[in-house]
Amino acid sequence: MACIATPVILELVLFWNNDSFAKGLKAIEKSTSLVIFPLFIIGNFQRVNFLKLLQVYVFGTTLVLLFFFIRFNILFPELIHKYLNGIHLWEMGYQFGNSVGIHAPALNMHLAFVSVSAFYFLIKSFKDHEKFTLKVIRMITFILSFFFVLFVNTRLALINVFIGLLIVLFYAVKLDNFKKVALKSLPVFILLIAVLFLFVQKDPYMKEKYSSVSFAYMDKVGKLDEIDHPEVKVFNSLVTRVSIWKSAWELSLKNLPFGVGASDGKNELNKYYAATNQQFLAKYEFPTHNQFLDFLLKFGILGPLVVLFYISIIGYLGFDLKNAVIISFFIIFFTSNLMDDFLLRFDGIAFSGFWLSIFSSYWMQQKSALVNSN
Repeated sequence: MACIATPVILELVLFWNNDSFAKGLKAIEKSTSLVIFPLFIIGNFQRVNFLKLLQVYVFGTTLVLLFFFIRFNILFPELIHKYLNGIHLWEMGYQFGNSVGIHAPALNMHLAFVSVSAFYFLIKSFKDHEKFTLKVIRMITFILSFFFVLFVNTRLALINVFIGLLIVLFYAVKLDNFKKVALKSLPVFILLIAVLFLFVQKDPYMKEKYSSVSFAYMDKVGKLDEIDHPEVKVFNSLVTRVSIWKSAWELSLKNLPFGVGASDGKNELNKYYAATNQQFLAKYEFPTHNQFLDFLLKFGILGPLVVLFYISIIGYLGFDLKNAVIISFFIIFFTSNLMDDFLLRFDGIAFSGFWLSIFSSYWMQQKSALVNSN
């Protein structure tokens, strides 16, 4: 419980460094779920059914997204028409995320975990010889969840899905016969490749996005205003993130060892954009887009150490339990926080705190069972 609460503890220890008492309290308020979830979930760890809860989450989230997808088609037919005709393909994922009420990269972080978990249950259904009807439901759930990852279309989430699928297969092979697992998984991968192929055919922008767009203008790091219409050409490119990271790093070094305070990070970074004449970054008030740098800026030297410790707990639980789902969650959350700052957002804090508490409860159950058996 104390390990999961470390980000809150850090905010409390360095609360004196906030310029605004009210904003400091608001920052702590966002993180209180890291105390509440462990208290109630780990405090009742014997009652937590990890696999059943995960199944409900996977099926429920996929069903909810299907509803929102149908709703999106009804309410925004002009966007779907543009999409089907290959016009402004880059905006679709963000528009869909906005219609759901969540930032597209945050939505796709959730969906990547859902898709990997759905694949885990699909492989498990083959191994456990479940009924044909149940296998079909699991197959449909997986294909739908994978489709939604493609539709929202954020690069890191798609990469994380494929890494997660490989991890699930690796542990399935370790625990079962390789030939048996390969033969049973073959139809799934054929379907997966078919969905991906059809999607790329309908969305040729994907090829461009994953190659030339991502790495364009890398010679303009810190000089984005020299690009003609940067909001059109590099809004979501790597060069923009690297420029933000460069500014956040420079500002962090000026405010060591304790940082600028939890309530002042974004304001100070925006002021630094303006002071260094980076008008594009100042106009859109970009946050750090890296959780390690965000905590370095706010809390100084202790910040990135706490983030690393917090995320590493997930990895420790996954590798200790040899559980493909938890390991995949660790990779998804770790890499997502290299490119974004999900411990800055309430949905990211609650998402990680909830599942980390569930994983911890499952770990405690396994350890208790081992002790009792001995």
